[in-house]
Amino acid sequence: MEKESFLDRFGNKLMPVATKLNSNRYLAAIRDGFFASMSIIIVGSIFLIFPNFPYQGFIDFMNGIFGDNWVLFCNRAYDMSVNIMSIYVVIGISKSLGNYYKLDTISSIIPALLSYFLLTPTITGADEAVGLPISNFGAAGLFLGMLTAILSVEITRFVLSRGWKIKMPDTVPDNVSRSFEALIPAVFIFLIYLFIFFGFKMTPYGDAQTFIFEILQKPLTALGASLPATIIVQVLATLLFSFGLHGPNIVGSVMTPIWTALTVENSEAYKVGDVIPNIVNAQFDANYVKLGGCGTTIGLVILFLVFAKSSQFKTLGKLAIGPSLFNINEPLIFGTPIVLNPILMIPFILSPIIFASLSYLVTYIGLVPAANGVNIPWTMPPILSGLFISGWRGAVWQIVEIFLSIAWYYPFFRIADKQAFQIEKAA
Repeated sequence: MEKESFLDRFGNKLMPVATKLNSNRYLAAIRDGFFASMSIIIVGSIFLIFPNFPYQGFIDFMNGIFGDNWVLFCNRAYDMSVNIMSIYVVIGISKSLGNYYKLDTISSIIPALLSYFLLTPTITGADEAVGLPISNFGAAGLFLGMLTAILSVEITRFVLSRGWKIKMPDTVPDNVSRSFEALIPAVFIFLIYLFIFFGFKMTPYGDAQTFIFEILQKPLTALGASLPATIIVQVLATLLFSFGLHGPNIVGSVMTPIWTALTVENSEAYKVGDVIPNIVNAQFDANYVKLGGCGTTIGLVILFLVFAKSSQFKTLGKLAIGPSLFNINEPLIFGTPIVLNPILMIPFILSPIIFASLSYLVTYIGLVPAANGVNIPWTMPPILSGLFISGWRGAVWQIVEIFLSIAWYYPFFRIADKQAFQIEKAA
């Protein structure tokens, strides 16, 4: 009987854990919630570029055509997208988790929104006007929104699964019947969340959002903004990918809320001209650590395209260069394959240590400006993405990273390419 290799044993132990994480209904719902709102966040963030465009001639041009108030047009788009992103995330999470439980979509979303609004403190203006503070629906309200959406769907499921609903005759139209079925779950939602709201009023925190922010969100974002935590998460993603599991999707379920909150903090500072607070954020991850895709494989695909001797790698380089320019490297990972490849797994797994550390260093010492929080699509090609998030110095650093990636993968590429060439020659 053939002896099981170390890689096989390690993969067999790792895969069940990663599979459970990836299939966890709550993490999947959170991931889906952010994916659902990502288009709005990206488009809204792009409007932030124009008032802060790094070329005064463009600002003067816009002022000459539209007057000074054209900035309000852009700010409105930003405020109604990024600054209330938690509302969109709540909708996406509740819909995803409701679908998992096979609940009616409206019966999942409406109670979740109600729950979120019930826990949001109101403010009173000078003219006695009462409203909900928009700042509570931005990055600061993300974790409260996530927890609220999950709990509200669970309450609805719990009530309906026990048959606690008003059943209408079959002759009643479906939309009317569903609205009556939702009455009893709505009563539970109102009572539970009102008790939570007024319960927190009797604490030093004053409201649930302040409590969640101080106890949970603030420590987690501080941890997520640190270089050691970033390296650990990135290495875990490449490690999982090396065993055939989509590592970025798995760790993204946990890290996306944290990195998104850090990104929004940067964009808010960028909007008003303050010092950008966070080096690590979603842009740092997508545009400096994952250049060409997870594992910073942009250099490897260039090596395949330009220097490969084997027909296999030459052909793969031609096929993979297009997707890699848009940070999509699954064709490379599974086509080479890097998965369970004892040679190419080494630089692939360790690449985040190199590129996260160097990118953090050049930002920390001021050679490259911190990412400005403009949520460009993660598929934006290198150099162009660096230009948008950190100006010309960001673009130059990405060029340097491309050459570093080539040098990092080159010794391992030579071994793999030689093996593939010899196999082809022998055949």
